[in-house]
Amino acid sequence: MKTKISAPQMLVIGLTLFAMFLGAGNIIFAPLVGQQAGKSSLVPMSAFLLTGVGLVLLAIIVLAKAGGRVEPLSDRVHPWFSRGFCALLFLALGPLYVIPRTGSVVYEIALKPHLDLSDDGARWMLLAFSAAFTALTIFLSLDMGKLVARLGKLITPVFSVLLLIIIGKSFLTPMGAPQDPIEPYLSSTFLKGFTEGYFTMDALAALVFGGVFIQSIKAIGITEPRAITEVFIKAGVITVIGLSLLHISMAWIGATSVEAIGRFDNGGAVLAESSRYLLGTGGVIAMGVIVLLTGITTNIACLSSVSEYFSNITPRASYRRWVYIFGLAGLLFTNFGLETVLETAIPLLMFLYPLSITLILLVMLNRFFSGYQSVYIGAILGAGLIGLFDGIKSAGLFVDGFDNALAFIPMFAQGGGWIIPAFAGGLLGYLVARLRAEPKREYPEAQRNTASEPQQAVSNS
Repeated sequence: MKTKISAPQMLVIGLTLFAMFLGAGNIIFAPLVGQQAGKSSLVPMSAFLLTGVGLVLLAIIVLAKAGGRVEPLSDRVHPWFSRGFCALLFLALGPLYVIPRTGSVVYEIALKPHLDLSDDGARWMLLAFSAAFTALTIFLSLDMGKLVARLGKLITPVFSVLLLIIIGKSFLTPMGAPQDPIEPYLSSTFLKGFTEGYFTMDALAALVFGGVFIQSIKAIGITEPRAITEVFIKAGVITVIGLSLLHISMAWIGATSVEAIGRFDNGGAVLAESSRYLLGTGGVIAMGVIVLLTGITTNIACLSSVSEYFSNITPRASYRRWVYIFGLAGLLFTNFGLETVLETAIPLLMFLYPLSITLILLVMLNRFFSGYQSVYIGAILGAGLIGLFDGIKSAGLFVDGFDNALAFIPMFAQGGGWIIPAFAGGLLGYLVARLRAEPKREYPEAQRNTASEPQQAVSNS
């Protein structure tokens, strides 16, 4: 039984996990924060890193308590909650949002700027490109045992070098000085940056990627539970360092770009035009290759994870079958266009993130309240109810009604209204648990790293 790996192997594994998070979709948000916040970027970017990076490490730590799977964590609330939450979480990271978002972003940045097409022509080109992109993603997702070799050894080094060239040029020859902040960073900058970090989806992705990543660790011969946990957490530290440096660099590019390229309303355009300014046509091509490769890594990770989850809960349908089903579903949603994908996902994220953050923090603090189930239920109800209202608001429904009725809740108008209700619900749950003399619950050692193997993914490769 293999329990130790070399430092170079550990770096490859860490870069593999980093590649799973680093996608075409999540590198477009920090540049826009930098452009809009300008001289005041420190506060919103600090908040952005809390949700976009800090929660990733916390999620990896809590997943290590449950063998890399989110189900044992959400089961601590209630099995019914766990089924609904996990299904929605995996679908959001799969065909409902991340897969179509990634395909759309890759098309918008890597291909569309080089074409001169009518609206009808652009739609047909998107269909053709997304079909080819989906076919490649499906092919590379069919065998999870080769995930480390394909991502850590092949794709990750290529886009890392290209990205470092663009970032390095932006520091050596800055495009300009950061400008004064504009809306929405003239007030409530911390909470704005905090909620902007939601859109990277990285904290939610950490909960989803755990199972498939642990299977990749086992595929290289690490099978002892304690060794798996150690490798998982070390890879998480490498990932968090990489993501932090990446988002800070992307924000710097955005903050210094206004004088050179003007302002844009999306981070993808900021990156594309900044690359053109810094490196000319070569920069545009390099950014296109970066976005293409990071898009592939993200889609492989998401498609593998969601397929692995549903193959475990529906044994009659194999992992490979789910790969085809969710790949084709993602292809369908991709062709609604990037703007539609982003707009329809906001309500879902505003609902899922409060639940996920609350669950992660509850597991981290489990021993301080003896793991009482009533604490989990109370805190999740508090966060989920306000998260549901935020989701409805973000869809443009009953905005004034909710704002007026719930204005007494601190930070509600800024998207942070779930924090106090989650805390209050957890406190009330603690009092109920003590009155009912609920049993204490710890994480038994036997629970760790006992995730079932996705047999279909191995036997059918």
